[in-house]
Amino acid sequence: MVLPTFVFTSDKFSSMITIDPKSIATEKLQGYLQGSVGPRPIAFASTMDAQGNPNLSPFSFFNVFSANPPILVFSPARRVRDNSIKHTLINAEATGEVVINVVNYDMVQQTSLASTEYAEGVNEFLKSGFTPIESEVVKPFRVKESPVQFECKVTQIIALGTEGGAGNLILCEVVRIHIDETVLDENGGVDQHKIDLVSRLGGNWYSRSNQGLFEVPKPLTSLGIGVDAIPNFVKHSAVFNGNDLGMLGNVESLPTHEEITIFVKENFEVKGVLSADDEVKKHQLAKEYLNKSEVLTAWKVLLAKK
Repeated sequence: MVLPTFVFTSDKFSSMITIDPKSIATEKLQGYLQGSVGPRPIAFASTMDAQGNPNLSPFSFFNVFSANPPILVFSPARRVRDNSIKHTLINAEATGEVVINVVNYDMVQQTSLASTEYAEGVNEFLKSGFTPIESEVVKPFRVKESPVQFECKVTQIIALGTEGGAGNLILCEVVRIHIDETVLDENGGVDQHKIDLVSRLGGNWYSRSNQGLFEVPKPLTSLGIGVDAIPNFVKHSAVFNGNDLGMLGNVESLPTHEEITIFVKENFEVKGVLSADDEVKKHQLAKEYLNKSEVLTAWKVLLAKK
């Protein structure tokens, strides 16, 4: 039997472009791939180097591939710009252990901050403001704020290439699972509304599993100050959540005294809050600016004085 050959002539297909992956720059190709294949779950990978220093970084080339044995796979790709490899890959090769923490909406801003490329030896737990807790079987820490944490032994690492953009598949066998009871339903299963997972799309875009799309600006190419550099009166405020702290920690530098003074002089609402001498109202006003992604303005409010 000879199968018919179909030729599509509809206008629906006339505007399509055809790309030979080898004919375009890797950075452009990566954009097409990440913008087209999604949403992608996030592996928030915790590792330790051979000297016991912790590392924490998110990866969206990630999924579950087997239940028996339980296997998760994620891929720290070589950097496109300079073909360097990531600390997570180096640590996984050196120690054979990793903890994969899932990411929900409440921790997404801090997770994004942890993706900043800090120098080797810098503790991303401190910079992102997450809480490290000891694992039972492996040495890398778990992230307390993550609703599900997988302790894993690395069974195999498969290098997919030697040039910038090439992935490195890290096959991880799950040896312990820790689940926050608050995300379980009445039958003991994971409630998809309660766990409120987020996933990556192209560019700055994310998807929230129970609501839809939202945008998170990428961390600065220059280093953000980190959550550890935020004053305690802000970090310990009941007004701010982890996402707020993640945004505040992703500024390169704080506003200058002169910038704050000019801002206060030109803003009657801020003057009123300062004259009331009410710390909670001051923080609430700063949070309003954070909700509008006006992070530097929020800092000006927080650092302003009577």
